[in-house]
Amino acid sequence: MVGDARASRPRRIPEATIVRLPVYQRILAELLRSGVTTVSSEELATRARVNAAKVRKDFSHFGSFGTRGTGYDPALLVSQIDRALGADREWPVVIVGIGNLGRALANSDGFSSHGFCIAGLYDVDPAVVGSRIGDLTVRHLDELAAAAGQQDRPAIGVVATPPSAAQTVADVLVAAGVSSILNFAPRVLNVPADVLVRYVDLSIELQVMSFFLSRRDDESLAEADGAAPIGTGGGPVGVSQRGGPPDRRPDPPPS
Repeated sequence: MVGDARASRPRRIPEATIVRLPVYQRILAELLRSGVTTVSSEELATRARVNAAKVRKDFSHFGSFGTRGTGYDPALLVSQIDRALGADREWPVVIVGIGNLGRALANSDGFSSHGFCIAGLYDVDPAVVGSRIGDLTVRHLDELAAAAGQQDRPAIGVVATPPSAAQTVADVLVAAGVSSILNFAPRVLNVPADVLVRYVDLSIELQVMSFFLSRRDDESLAEADGAAPIGTGGGPVGVSQRGGPPDRRPDPPPS
């Protein structure tokens, strides 16, 4: 029985692989639009700026899709990536904080094209509550608590508030049964261990870029002086955690 239970568990997929899947997906969609019917791992690797062995390893987590000497069928790969990412299902999303960022997110076509639907918009500003964005009316944050008893409660909560309000909003989302939070506020959130939090912080990404820019400059100077070049590498965009504050240790290099 124990062996059967272990066999039925889904395979553990490295986060670095998961982060690369949407990149592959975009490349494949572009190839399909241009009429391409087969693509090699080498071409995908070149476009995604990884090596071909990594492309093949990433896809091997989900099955065997390529034909030796022929390559991959882009349409089949797109459908399999959609399935792996859960984009073949519909995920209700609520956005809290309807300022400039929240409005931009609410009006984005990127949600509906990848299986996400905006199910609710919330704010506490009287000047914003009651206004309409597309087909939705912005409701007061207090009304979000009612989602806790709904069968189709939101799956993902987007925090697009100032940092001072982010923790309060996270608490409301958790109380409403939201199990995944996408946080745009520059603040670390404290949530239960079973709640997934992913951070999107442009200032962090710019700091990461400045690190690699300075490292590249140092490498150029080292090569000019005849020293061995300093290696660089990249990691997955964004930071994710389950519950509590994130680990302050540097991320390991992607597998």
